[in-house]
Amino acid sequence: MAASTTLAVIIAIAGLASATPNSQVAIDLSRGFNSMCSINGPASCQNSTPTADLCCFEAPGGLIMQTQFWDADPPRGPSDSWTIHGLWPNNCDGTFAENCDPSRDYTDIAGLLTDQGAEDTLDFMQTYWVDFEGKNEEFWEHEWKTHGTCYSTLDPSCLPSDSPTGAEAVAFFETVVKLFKTLPTYDLLTDAGISPTEEKTFTLKELTDALSAATGVTPALNCDGKKLNAIEWYFNLKGSVIDGEFIPIDAISKGSCRESGIEYLPKTGDDFTTTYTDSSCGLAALHGRSRDLVDARQ
Repeated sequence: MAASTTLAVIIAIAGLASATPNSQVAIDLSRGFNSMCSINGPASCQNSTPTADLCCFEAPGGLIMQTQFWDADPPRGPSDSWTIHGLWPNNCDGTFAENCDPSRDYTDIAGLLTDQGAEDTLDFMQTYWVDFEGKNEEFWEHEWKTHGTCYSTLDPSCLPSDSPTGAEAVAFFETVVKLFKTLPTYDLLTDAGISPTEEKTFTLKELTDALSAATGVTPALNCDGKKLNAIEWYFNLKGSVIDGEFIPIDAISKGSCRESGIEYLPKTGDDFTTTYTDSSCGLAALHGRSRDLVDARQ
């Protein structure tokens, strides 16, 4: 889907932009499950007084970061798309909590999604949410237990009493996928004349200006040395993670990329876009790489 078409869809499903603070465009990710939460109150991190109902107001992790990877060599995911890393609830001051409820460290995420009718989400994840070492299942389990369990609006007490075990995790993965689809980083750059290449480098300003012009907000870009390899899109949230409105905001910092000489390389070599369900093999290199960059800025 072209970037301009995608952004038009974002506006259409969100309702009127004027309905959101500061003329920001909200992204409505409503699905079949209804949280029964209003989206008429303040967005997370924008409230002037404490909010008691944390089932309908995301706190303390209301500074939400959607992270994507560009893994060029070895390549991961389609050659014309970035891939999902996760959706992380940072506190409003940029600090963050992790591993908030070990009792909900679900395993067999693929089975959980399948059993609860989210096969389409799983199919998408198998292509666009892939592990650096090909261990997709462990990657998904890590993202849920490390970050997903820290969302106040996904606490099991916020769901209907007859919800199946793990329903809040299913809602998390569905929301991450839906939000990722509204952020086609590859298309946004390509539409601005910036495509992966070995023939030239880019300045940070060229990259961020292109993304800001298309979306109205500036993301953070991270690099491994000179190589562009990650992006962070930031949001506040009105209502619940399940079906609330994600309000795009500027990144809290510029990321780790240098000001010039940034390489945006094409994906080359053998791809690992394959379904994996075993939980062997570590993820320290994958998650340490990106999270260390975040830690250094916060």
